[in-house]
Amino acid sequence: MAFNIPSDLKYLKSDEWIRIEGDTATLGISDFAQDQLNDIVFVDLPEVGTNLPKGGTFGVVESVKAASDLFSPVEGVITEVNDLLRKSPETINSDPYGNGWIVKLKVTGSVDNPDLLDAAAYTAHVDARA
Repeated sequence: MAFNIPSDLKYLKSDEWIRIEGDTATLGISDFAQDQLNDIVFVDLPEVGTNLPKGGTFGVVESVKAASDLFSPVEGVITEVNDLLRKSPETINSDPYGNGWIVKLKVTGSVDNPDLLDAAAYTAHVDARA
């Protein structure tokens, strides 16, 4: 199965994506991740103002099949959470890279992370697991 893996994003092997615009990072989970989780029924969102270390968890996504911790590839302070997901967590299933984003943060550390994959490397990683 071919998954949507936008080339303008970076990815972690744990299936989170990041879009960096200036000092703002938007985080979510990939199309592959939402497909593996299946019907998402709940998203545990952090509080705005939370300091998030690189590699720290910024929430949990729960589906009818499993729960999955969410990890940040960068250090920052959470500036916004996607409140739409409180009422409609399934938005992640239908639009993981658009309305299904999970948090935004102000990056306070380096955005360099050797664990971040470009779209081609992440596609190869997904293909090896699918």
